[in-house]
Amino acid sequence: MSESRIAKRYATPLLDLADEQNSVDIVKSDMEQFLAVCQRNRAFLNMLKSPVIPHLKKGEILVKIFEGKISKLSLAMFKLIVRKNREKILPQIAREFINAFNEKRGFQPAHVTTAVALTATLKSSVEELVKGISGKKPLLTTQVEENIIGGYILTMDDRQIDQSVKGALNKLKLKFDQESK
Repeated sequence: MSESRIAKRYATPLLDLADEQNSVDIVKSDMEQFLAVCQRNRAFLNMLKSPVIPHLKKGEILVKIFEGKISKLSLAMFKLIVRKNREKILPQIAREFINAFNEKRGFQPAHVTTAVALTATLKSSVEELVKGISGKKPLLTTQVEENIIGGYILTMDDRQIDQSVKGALNKLKLKFDQESK
């Protein structure tokens, strides 16, 4: 079974249990905090994946890092995952939890890259575009990347809309290359 399917099998009941305990938002925040630690600290992520470090030692490390900083439910889930010797997929479980949370709440995560920072009006326009495409409430993250020259690149799930000047120039170059052959 693939790791993503296994991650979903842990994330879904965690969401259901958090929902029963009225702590969905808290557990989502815990999962975001956990993923932030994974992103900022490569050694932590490597520790989770290491076959050399015993999984019980990894559990102790997780408890020392997160005890008192995340909910008891999230910490109990971490401990359960460690007991099942699946700690290397904890980041995937956290991502799957957040995806399930967004699906349950009707949110559509989207990422837009622009050459300059978005004004409030432009951000609102992009959010309307996301809502029009997905039919869900947009959760928009933005990034400024000057090398796209102008326009935007919008990414939602596995879809990407490239309306950047750099993208148009690349398409034009590809067309010229194909016609010159």
